[in-house]
Amino acid sequence: MYPLIFHKTLTVDRWNSYPVFQQILMISNELNRSENNLKKSEIENSRNALERAMELTDLTINDPKWKQGLKELLRFRELLGMLYSKPEIHLNYLLQSTFIKLNPEAANMLTPPSVVS
Repeated sequence: MYPLIFHKTLTVDRWNSYPVFQQILMISNELNRSENNLKKSEIENSRNALERAMELTDLTINDPKWKQGLKELLRFRELLGMLYSKPEIHLNYLLQSTFIKLNPEAANMLTPPSVVS
């Protein structure tokens, strides 16, 4: 693993101790920051958020918990790179919403419960 640039105090062991849903939500948070910056036409800040998301994704790729979902995670990392090279709000949103759905627990945390009448 290369030296971390943005998350200097985060260790591989500490990252690996987080449950999958929390890792997904933390990466998604960076995508949300990227989207918010794109809405303000702050491309550089958007790219910085995407770089942070890539760094966390690289940590996640090495986490044994992701062995079964490694193919999807690698494809997600590839799409992050594509988004970095051509930032677009709708692609950012689509990537984030799709990524969250990789884990039902993460998806349920962001989806409001249905109202029973």
